[in-house]
Amino acid sequence: MKIYGVTGWKNSGKTGLVERLVTEFTARGLSVSTIKHSHHSADVDHPGTDSHRHRQAGAQEVVLASSLRVAIMQELRGASEPPLAELLGRLNPVELVLIEGYKREAHPKVEAFRAASGNDLIAPDDPTIRAVASDMPLDLNRPVFDLDDTAAIADFIAQEIGL
Repeated sequence: MKIYGVTGWKNSGKTGLVERLVTEFTARGLSVSTIKHSHHSADVDHPGTDSHRHRQAGAQEVVLASSLRVAIMQELRGASEPPLAELLGRLNPVELVLIEGYKREAHPKVEAFRAASGNDLIAPDDPTIRAVASDMPLDLNRPVFDLDDTAAIADFIAQEIGL
């Protein structure tokens, strides 16, 4: 599996870019999965559902299966957050895994940048950021793409990882 990240500060356009890249790469015939890091207490389950009741009762892992999808919820119950490498190892094989977030991990990344977010660029101090997708022109020592030019960003990523 090839991996490539999209990183940036909050409200920089990361999720929208990942969503468009998934659409672009799948339209090109590639199998794609994603991993998204969250700083929040993410929960895909809701109070009152049977699976939520199983978790609340103390189940370490709950698998919810239907004819449309399978969801596996694993409770950490005080254990450390699994490292990215471990999470990648849990995925079924695909051609490309797009990783949203994980700023400090060593995989290659594109930084999403919006001037209105008020944050500084991460790229100047991070060699793992191979390009920037921005809503404004930037003068950097690496490629800068228009944040909305999904095809060009996808072409760059594909070339970078040999897809």
